Amino acid sequence: MTHLIAPAELEDTITHLFVNAGAPADRARQVAANLVLANLSGHDSHGVGMAPRYVDAILEGRLDTRADVAVRVDNGMLLGLDGQSGFGQVVGVQAMDLAFERVVAHGACIFSLASAHHLGRIGHFAEMAVARGWIALHFVSVSSRPNVAPFGGSDGRFGTNPCCIGIPLGLDDQVREPFVLDFATSRVAQGKMRVAHNEGRSVEPGTLIDENGQPTNNPGVVVVPQSGGRMGALRTFGEYKGFGMAVACELLGGALSGGGTWHRQADGRRAVLNSMLCIVIDPARLGSLASFGEESLAFIDWLRHSPPAPGSEGVVLPGEPERAAREQRSREGITIDDATWQEIVDAGKKVGATP
Repeated sequence: MTHLIAPAELEDTITHLFVNAGAPADRARQVAANLVLANLSGHDSHGVGMAPRYVDAILEGRLDTRADVAVRVDNGMLLGLDGQSGFGQVVGVQAMDLAFERVVAHGACIFSLASAHHLGRIGHFAEMAVARGWIALHFVSVSSRPNVAPFGGSDGRFGTNPCCIGIPLGLDDQVREPFVLDFATSRVAQGKMRVAHNEGRSVEPGTLIDENGQPTNNPGVVVVPQSGGRMGALRTFGEYKGFGMAVACELLGGALSGGGTWHRQADGRRAVLNSMLCIVIDPARLGSLASFGEESLAFIDWLRHSPPAPGSEGVVLPGEPERAAREQRSREGITIDDATWQEIVDAGKKVGATP
């Protein structure tokens, strides 16, 4: 069974849930809108299905719904920020706004953000930058149950550690929709395994290993405890290449920011903390804006003219599937599977909210 819900109604429901959990109304609305936008973008893994986990994190005392980003180091175009376990969708936006002030002043900003609660879809922050005509690069670590195996290993040792790059395309009257590359360094995001498990689906071969280190297509191995309470693990994309990128995200996002790296056993808590290194650049300040605009369009057009591969509709650029999904789901509504909806209902019961 599934539930087809209008985006505005779903946003109201999740806002009500967070308010009952103790969040200020404006922040509850901001986070709910961000989660619904993830659903609209086709990324149900980062959508309202995360809300029950946020509620649990609030009840654990590991998500501070009122926390703001704190500036720990200020060296002009270099900022060291602390998310203070606040809503990632709130402190992440605050961090980007601080960075944008420095980009105006200096042409670029490099900032680290330590210990924000789950930042959600990282592409959201890249979209904030490209909307201003700026480039953004994000390297993110995940501090939660280690659910991704290192290349050559047989158990989870780190998180899905996403990387995101946003690049504006074109110039003046030839501006095109931006390039927004946003991906987990695991084969797929952990949240997609939760969705697949809730929907009763198997996943593609090569995605997972079970609690014994053996290949499996069962997403439940990384969602619910298996034999002996052990868990399986996701594999990295691209074998050693994705593994290398995951390590880089852990070191840049976690170690460099001061948020820390994962090197301990899982503690069973529900909170998800993210730390991030972000670089924002105004290409106009590099003196190559005109050629950047021309060359970006020339290259994109070159890619577009590649003949479609057999069984393919042709070249699709990062960011295009999300924009297409938003148009369709905004019109038709958002589908929530019954298991995910029940988790939202159960979370509501914990805080006296009825969807």
